[in-house]
Amino acid sequence: MEPKVEIRRLFDIMPASGRMTTKIVSKPEQGKVIDVTFPLPWNQERPIYINFDLWHRLGKPQRDLLLLRMVSWLTGVKWFKPDIYQGVTLAGLLAVLLEFSQSDAVGVAVAGGLTAIAINRIWRTNHSQESELNADKAAIRVALRRGYSEVEAAQHLLTAIEAVAKIEKRSGLSFTELIRCQNLRAIAGLSAVSGGVRE
Repeated sequence: MEPKVEIRRLFDIMPASGRMTTKIVSKPEQGKVIDVTFPLPWNQERPIYINFDLWHRLGKPQRDLLLLRMVSWLTGVKWFKPDIYQGVTLAGLLAVLLEFSQSDAVGVAVAGGLTAIAINRIWRTNHSQESELNADKAAIRVALRRGYSEVEAAQHLLTAIEAVAKIEKRSGLSFTELIRCQNLRAIAGLSAVSGGVRE
């Protein structure tokens, strides 16, 4: 597989929001098939690292869905949106600056602690099972616009998750991956639980 050709193809299937913020980078030395680092607020570019030596072992539909899912997760990470934790983070940072300018060590420590708690909460929210399931659903919605049916997209993403674990020689799926697979089986009609892409 020629990485440059595949990168162009993958770039074409991305949603417009993904094209503006993400970049696909070949990383043959990594042990994972596809990987990202958690996007920090000051990082304008959100790279997706792919080991193309491993990537080519997946079928094209699996690759499509894995990429769409990764893009959906990356673009779903919101640092600056109106909610309580973002408000506390901003207030905490302003308080740190104010207390620091007044040389108040206790004030700096308290404000810094509140800021750290709020940032930790934002990080945990973006790594929650709900955010993972939402990324799967968002990827399926994009795949519908790329010619896949909902059932096909869910099946391809499901088989991709399982195939990646084997390619990476992992002993099994993580707990979150098992939850995702259960949800994808429901969407694909492969389990008794009813599913579907919902907001």
